[in-house]
Formats: sequence, structure tokens, C-alpha cells
Amino acid sequence: MTPRIEGGLASTPGLAPAASEARTDFAETLRSVIAQVNELQQQADQKILNLLTGAGEDLHSTLIAVEKASLAFQMMVEARNKIVQAYREIAQMPF
Repeated sequence: MTPRIEGGLASTPGLAPAASEARTDFAETLRSVIAQVNELQQQADQKILNLLTGAGEDLHSTLIAVEKASLAFQMMVEARNKIVQAYREIAQMPF
């Protein structure tokens, strides 16, 4: 016979965060991702500026930085699209 666990995972400390904590964590994660994408774009912009002004930047590292920033931005936009799509599906659910 297996022992019965009363209360499930929600009663275990540390396994079920409060709703406000979960929202804060999600919002903080989004802010962090946006800041990282912004940083990549700023780095790419700086490398482009250095390349154009002849400040010793090579073409290859500039192109890599630009592509990295572009991919990060595209990924962020796709994640936003999925979040919006999920929100719309939830909003259309009958209560």
C-alpha cells in the first residue's frame, strides 16, 4: 500500500509560488529578455559605427553582431506573438 500525500504539491513549501510572485517573475523575465535584446542591438550599432569610422572594427565581427541582434529580435517578436495568441485564446474561452 502506498502512503497518501495530503495537500499535493501546493502544500509543499517552495514548490507552488503565490500568484503575485509568479506574475512578478514572468514580468521580470520579460524585462530581462528585452534588456538583453536591446544590449545586443546597441552592441551591433556600435560595431557598425566603429566599422564606418575606421575605428579598427573588422567586417566579420560586425556582421556577426548584427546577425546576432537580428536573430534575438526575431525570436523576441515570435515569443510576443505566441503570448498574444495565448491571451486571445484565453479571452475567448466561455466562463
